[in-house]
Amino acid sequence: MREKASAVRERRAPAIGEAPTTTVLKSYLRPLVVAVIAGAFLALIGALGTGDSPLVSRLVYWIGLSSLGAVLGTTVALTVDRLWPGLDSTWWRALAIVTVLTPLFTVLVWVAGGRTPLTLQVAATYFGITLVMTAGMTALMTLATRPTIQTHAAPPEAPPPRFLERLPPRLRGSEIYAVEAEDHYLRLHTSKGQDLILLRLSDAVAELEGIEGAQTHRSWWVAKAAVRDARRGDGRATLTLANGVEAPVSRAYARMLREAGWY
Repeated sequence: MREKASAVRERRAPAIGEAPTTTVLKSYLRPLVVAVIAGAFLALIGALGTGDSPLVSRLVYWIGLSSLGAVLGTTVALTVDRLWPGLDSTWWRALAIVTVLTPLFTVLVWVAGGRTPLTLQVAATYFGITLVMTAGMTALMTLATRPTIQTHAAPPEAPPPRFLERLPPRLRGSEIYAVEAEDHYLRLHTSKGQDLILLRLSDAVAELEGIEGAQTHRSWWVAKAAVRDARRGDGRATLTLANGVEAPVSRAYARMLREAGWY
C-alpha cells in the first residue's frame, strides 16, 4: 500500500517550468522559417507558371501558401503525436500530413488559379500538381526538423549543467538517469526517485549538456552512465537503466547510438 501511495504522489507531483502555450508555439517556429525561405524561392523562380505575375504578388502568394502549409502541417503532426504517442517514424507523420493537406490545398490552388471549369481531368491535374508540391514541402520540412544526437561530455572544469537547477528539492544532489516526455511535462528518472516538471524535452536536452548522454527516442533522453543493459528485438532496442526502468530506442536514433558505442 505504501508503494502504491508513493507512486500516486510521484505521478501527481507539482510541475514547474515553461508554460504549455509557449511550448506549442515553439513547435511552429522552425517549420515557419523553412516555409518562408521555400516560399521566397518558389516566388523568385516563378513556380507553376506564376512568373508573369509581379514579384511582390508572387512573394505574397507563395510565402503565404507555404506558411499556411507549415502551420497546418505542424498542427497535423502534433495531433498525430497526441493520438499515437508511440509512433517513432517521422515519415509516418509526414505521410499523415500529405494525406490531410493535399485535398485541402488542391481546392486552394484551384481557387487561386481562377476557378477553371471543374472536370475530372482538371481535378486530376490540380490534385497531381498539389500532391507533388505538398509531398516536396513536407519532405523538406521533415528533413529540416529531423532530430540530431548529442553525446558530448563536458570538459573537466565546466560548470554544472543548467538542468540541475530545475530539479525539485527532494531530488537535489541525485544522479540523473533519464528524462521522459509526458505531454507537456518531463518525468525525471533519478537515483532518488521520480518527479515531474513542466518543460519541453528539446530545451531539457540543451540544458543537460555537460552530462554524457543522448536522446534515444523522441520522448526520451538517457544518461550513458545509467545504462546497465541493452536488448535488441523486433528491429528495436531497449536500454535498461540503473533503477530498472527500460528506455526505448527508436529507429531514428538506433544507428547513431550504435555508432557511438552505446550497444
